[in-house]
Amino acid sequence: MRPQKVLDNEVFSALTKVFRAKGFEGASLKEIADATGLKKASLYHRFPDGKKQMAEAVFSYLDEWVQQNIFQTLKNTNLSPTERLDKSLFYINELYNNGAESCVFRTLSMKAGMELFGDLITNGMKQWIHHFEILGLAFGKPELEAKQNAIQNLIDIQGSLIVSEGLKDLDVFKNTLQQIKNRYKIE
Repeated sequence: MRPQKVLDNEVFSALTKVFRAKGFEGASLKEIADATGLKKASLYHRFPDGKKQMAEAVFSYLDEWVQQNIFQTLKNTNLSPTERLDKSLFYINELYNNGAESCVFRTLSMKAGMELFGDLITNGMKQWIHHFEILGLAFGKPELEAKQNAIQNLIDIQGSLIVSEGLKDLDVFKNTLQQIKNRYKIE
């Protein structure tokens, strides 16, 4: 068997860039092939179910990264709550390239994407809320406040990515991460 010329991580990274930029409906097979360095036949060999399977692979790839870096950090009881918050915000900033990258929740939640990936999007958002809720409880917040803060964090992150892109001002995202940090300051 011939070794693969393009490694899986390179493929997943390229797929992620295309789907972040174009969404499910807007991403053409030509753009995907160009980005991955694979011919269409090779793409279909790796992803027999086509573009839908490619998008699912992106969800899986990003979910694994978020689980390992952000969620594990948010629930790591070997770190103080402040360290957990700081480290997770560092990883969130890395995930979204300082606010320059769109979130796949947004780009894949357009009409066809929501029909195909609605459960994955809903589950992903629930995980973000759950793990930020764990952090809030670690900071000693009452359960309701921890949940409300967790939901607000997700709204703030997602909203700031859209506004940063629309205004072409990455400081919006940077300032939002600081506001999230301030939300947990002990008074």
